Amino acid sequence: MSKLNISRRDFLNGFALSVAAGSSLSPLELLALESGKYPPAITGLRGSHPGSFEVAHALSWGDAKWSRPDTQTDDIYDLVVVGGGLSGLAAALMYRQRVGADARILILDNHDDFGGHAKRNEFDVDGKLLIGYGGSQSIDSPATFSPAASQMLKDAGVDTEPFYEYFDRSYFRHRNLGRGIYFSKQSYGADSVHKDVLRGADAATLNKTIDEYPISAEAKASFKGILASEKDYFDGLSREEKTAKLKGMSYTDFLRKHVGAHEEVVLILRDLIKGYWGVGYDALSAMEGFRLGMPGTGHMGLKEESHGPAGRDEPYIFHFPDGNAGVARSMVRKLIPAAVPGTTMEDLVLSRIDYGMLDLPANKTRIRLESTAVDVRHADGDKFVDVSYVSEGNVARVRGRHAILACYNNIIPHLCPEISTAQAEAINVGVKIPLVYISVAVRNWKAFENLGYQSFYIPQPKLMHSFGMDFPVSMGGYDFTRKSSEPTIIHGTYVPTVPDQGLTEREQHVQGRRDLYAMTFDDLERDIVGAMSGALEGGGFDAERDIAGLTVNRWPHGYAYEYNELFDPHDWNPENGPHLRGAAQIGRISIANSDAAAFAFVNGAFDAAHRAVNEQLATS
Repeated sequence: MSKLNISRRDFLNGFALSVAAGSSLSPLELLALESGKYPPAITGLRGSHPGSFEVAHALSWGDAKWSRPDTQTDDIYDLVVVGGGLSGLAAALMYRQRVGADARILILDNHDDFGGHAKRNEFDVDGKLLIGYGGSQSIDSPATFSPAASQMLKDAGVDTEPFYEYFDRSYFRHRNLGRGIYFSKQSYGADSVHKDVLRGADAATLNKTIDEYPISAEAKASFKGILASEKDYFDGLSREEKTAKLKGMSYTDFLRKHVGAHEEVVLILRDLIKGYWGVGYDALSAMEGFRLGMPGTGHMGLKEESHGPAGRDEPYIFHFPDGNAGVARSMVRKLIPAAVPGTTMEDLVLSRIDYGMLDLPANKTRIRLESTAVDVRHADGDKFVDVSYVSEGNVARVRGRHAILACYNNIIPHLCPEISTAQAEAINVGVKIPLVYISVAVRNWKAFENLGYQSFYIPQPKLMHSFGMDFPVSMGGYDFTRKSSEPTIIHGTYVPTVPDQGLTEREQHVQGRRDLYAMTFDDLERDIVGAMSGALEGGGFDAERDIAGLTVNRWPHGYAYEYNELFDPHDWNPENGPHLRGAAQIGRISIANSDAAAFAFVNGAFDAAHRAVNEQLATS
């Protein structure tokens, strides 16, 4: 598939000739977007965007140093928060609630938008506003939240119950749109799409579906046999022995060595879980395969493990149109009401943030964007904390009575010279999961309707391994697309991994991050357009005509590392592990982020913020 026939300047900014195609955006408005006046609508390479990471890399990779300014910027703050993601915003709001409305708080963030990975993406397609998410996706299992995390949602003005109405769970079923699998020409010799037998395919036609897959006859027979098998592959062992064996091997090794699966089948199954765990089944235990209902594990007499609160099986529906950017925006509204119009969770969806209001001297809470912290240390006999940061190439210094580091965890040893070697080593046990969340604005989704699919999984992909229609959420005057002739956003996912090379999960994340940094926007664009064209061409899709805009949210330091029983001690979990030593308080400095909770979810960020605020309130 050739690259779109558009100018480099147009597509580097993510727009496929939107003005020529009739968009309501004027050239002046496009220039405003490019200059960062309204970050959610900036397209092209986002996430960890150019300008947001260079100073931090100079600090951590190049051991760069900046002189501590003699002059202090601003008056003394009660609290300085480094990092404006969900944890940092929650820490600021919790602190203000406990100390009082007059508390002076400064939040520093290296990006041009707040929210961290809770990123909002906007497009204007032929006069229609499209809203999507470029990072943190949904509020998962809110009934399992701690009292502090539940209270944070409530205090921010977020009520999860209305999502039972806002999220249309019958949307795809009523339109007869299933889940497909796309076998690409580069990996299977020709482009073809089929029903995904592991994602809702009709059991009655399972064999027929597999017969249509572009794999060998031996692989087809193997696949059918595994799916139909009721064999206990560890027959004769006790439950405890089975569990120990399954925890000690990868799921792909289980398939190869014990199930006898054909290699083509192993490769189809390997990457199914990448979007959830950040690695494939070559780096996850066979026990995790059992928990997730993977083929070959279902008849071993093992007890199913509960994943939700007793008495309630919560669906995955608690999702703003912009994902958890809606949660971030709700907290900013509480902190700086003048910057965020409206009063309800619903009207938040279409509210346009006034970014010029975030850092006004009159604000009790200020959010200072495009400001990268480079030094955090105690000052004046440990009565204060000084934070030096770089903004627009200049270094500045602010002072607070307390500081909370709600930034990327592994940068903290480089930021804070007072941290001990032992604590730094504990922090470095974790490693961020790199990922790319892709938002493609299309002028219609007729190709999906014509083919009968809502989404596609791509086995053995070059880059993007899944894409499909967004969550069907309508709220606050924003309506999810109802007709295939209407514009909508297609969401894609790419997690860089190095499978079947004998690498641990951590090692795959490190190498994946290196690979991601080496990629250009052009590399990512070419793969995205090629994969969509290969999968959808049979439904009438034409990338040149149908793609209206593209935002690639690149997160080399993505989600928090959660302990993996295949490589980590089995008793390590959010309640026990080296992350607890890494999160230890350093006088007037506390650490709050999802890394410090070893839990890559909203409540992990909130709980870490709650702990950090309590630590600082106990410090006189």
